[in-house]
Amino acid sequence: MNSGLADRVRESSVPGLLLRAVPTVLTILSVVFAARDHNEHRLPYPVIVALGVIVVISNVSLYGQRYGEPLGRAGYGLLVFGIAGSVLWYALPASPMIIAPFWVSRSAVRYYKPTPLAWVIVGVGILGASVPLYVTTRSGPGAIGAAFGVVALTLAAVNRRSREQRLEELEVSLARKQAAIEEHERAAALAERARIARDVHDVLAHSLAGLSLSLQGARLMLVRDGASAEAVEQVTRAQGLAAEGLAEARRAVAALREDAVPDVRALGDLVTAYRLESGATAEFDVEGTPRELSADVMSTLYRTVQEALANTRKHAPGAPVEVRLSYGDVVSLSVEDRPGKRPDRAAPGGYGLVGMRERADLVGGSLEAGPTSTGWRVELKVKA
Repeated sequence: MNSGLADRVRESSVPGLLLRAVPTVLTILSVVFAARDHNEHRLPYPVIVALGVIVVISNVSLYGQRYGEPLGRAGYGLLVFGIAGSVLWYALPASPMIIAPFWVSRSAVRYYKPTPLAWVIVGVGILGASVPLYVTTRSGPGAIGAAFGVVALTLAAVNRRSREQRLEELEVSLARKQAAIEEHERAAALAERARIARDVHDVLAHSLAGLSLSLQGARLMLVRDGASAEAVEQVTRAQGLAAEGLAEARRAVAALREDAVPDVRALGDLVTAYRLESGATAEFDVEGTPRELSADVMSTLYRTVQEALANTRKHAPGAPVEVRLSYGDVVSLSVEDRPGKRPDRAAPGGYGLVGMRERADLVGGSLEAGPTSTGWRVELKVKA
């Protein structure tokens, strides 16, 4: 799990969305009640309305930002939010807009990777909490207390974020350790299969081959010496059994030597490996009712995911990836990376894409690959 993933998941939940709407709701209520209490505010009402609109727009503009990423354009929204919200609190001292400087200071370091702009926002929050309070009350201790309150809330947010990062790093470490253990076990299993295959080939297969040849020689000798038909038939039957046993032994050796056909779990393992290697968000979803697919189709699905992730590592390193496998009348596999922008040069494709299309053709499927508004998408469809 990459840093900030827990925040993004939490933000997409209903409680997270409701929590983000709190400043907007409080601002609207403050502006509405200010229209009724004309003696309770220090600035003209049109100015208050304008400040309220700025605060609401700044807060709503944050909805499209991805938590856990460096503080970019979202920082300017928070900065405007903090300044306008602090001035609005000064204009409406009896309103709940005191939350504005506390809100932006906490958000700047809690949900985003801290940047210099984040600490500027924290400074604005400290001033926004203390200066209006001092101007309205002339209370130095009160203003200092408000400033310390912002600092304490900011430090608590930094501490919580650091703790979550350590937990996520621990999860990644444990996942890597588990993957290493599974890979070691798989390597040991493959080595054991290879040993058994060698033993079957060197001992059983050779013995059956020698037995088959000896029985063939015995049958020819019996025929030459004029032995009874029953004796010749028995030797012939024994030779047939030896030949069938040899064929079965060879098939067993081939099965032991051959790698297992990939399954849906193998596709998930590819996505997990990408997530662990890159530290980026990587999701694997299965839709519909899973059913057994032929070995050729599963191999094609596996190779498509493998090649698409390799292209992502090369052309969009660290980009979030979503892999979706859908079962229906047509089995559909899509691999989409989202670095956040359309590729600068959308080339028609190299040998990797050509190979994926050739594999799709061999199983009667079709493959489409091309840029999207936020990255690159590969989609394979197979009738299976």
